[in-house]
Amino acid sequence: MNEQIRSGCPINLTLEVLGDKWSLLIIRDMMFGNRRHFRELLTKSEEGISSNILADRLKTLTEQGIITRADDPTHKQKGIYSLTERGITLLPVLAQMAAWGRKHLPVTEALSIRAQLLEEGGPKLWAEFQDELRETHLGIRARKRKGPTVSETLQKAYEDVVRRKAQAG
Repeated sequence: MNEQIRSGCPINLTLEVLGDKWSLLIIRDMMFGNRRHFRELLTKSEEGISSNILADRLKTLTEQGIITRADDPTHKQKGIYSLTERGITLLPVLAQMAAWGRKHLPVTEALSIRAQLLEEGGPKLWAEFQDELRETHLGIRARKRKGPTVSETLQKAYEDVVRRKAQAG
C-alpha cells in the first residue's frame, strides 16, 4: 500500500486502493463475467480498457491483495487471475453501487438486470454468490444449492433480456 496516505479515513483509504473506474470494472468483470485471463479482460469489456491501463491495474490489484495471478495450467504463457477473499468481500459494495446507479442514472435493462436481481435478493443472495466466488477463485467448496447457481441465474437473466431486445427489433 502507498506509504504516503493522506488520512486514516476509511473512505479515503478505500479510494486509495480502488479509486479509479478501471479497478472496479476489472473486479466486476471477474465477478460477474468470470473473466480471468488478460485477453478476456481486455476484449470482452463494454468499456474498452487499453492494454497498458489493464496491465497497470492488474498489477496494482495484485499488490493490494485484491486478486492473485498464477500460471494457467492449460497454457504456459498465460496467467490466470483470481479474486482473493479480500476481493470477494467487495461484492456487496458493487451490488450497492449498482443499486444506486439503477435508481439515479440512465442504465440499460440488459446491463442492469444482474444488479436488479442482486438488489432484490439482498444480503442472502450476496452471501450465496460470494460462496460461489470462493469456490471458483479460491477452491473452497461451497454449500450445494438446489437449482441453478447465482451466477447461472444472473447470466440467464442477462441473456433473456438481450434475446428479447433482439427479437423486438
